[in-house]
Amino acid sequence: MWSYTSDSHYSPGTRLTGFKVEASDGHIGKVDEATEDVGSSYIVVDTGPWIFGKEVLLPAGTIVRVDVKEEKILVNRTKEQIKNAPEYKKDEHRGDAGYRDQVGTYYGRDHS
Repeated sequence: MWSYTSDSHYSPGTRLTGFKVEASDGHIGKVDEATEDVGSSYIVVDTGPWIFGKEVLLPAGTIVRVDVKEEKILVNRTKEQIKNAPEYKKDEHRGDAGYRDQVGTYYGRDHS
């Protein structure tokens, strides 16, 4: 859940900030922050006006593909699933293991 998969075509060291993020059913925002910490990698997506500027944290395991040429990231969740995810607040949640567990539980559910 918290690691980039080999299928995602992510290369360590790739700067993802600013990349467009596409859910399985359309555009959701841009990457505001990305980490590549072993076992706890994620991206933070600024959804902009789509859901009133909410930021969401997506575990690296939700990333299906990183397209460096197009500066686009495809994720395996729908816009609705991402909209309903726990909101990410940098000042409160960065480094918060409880929040990370909450997000992991949310995205770990069978959403099919």
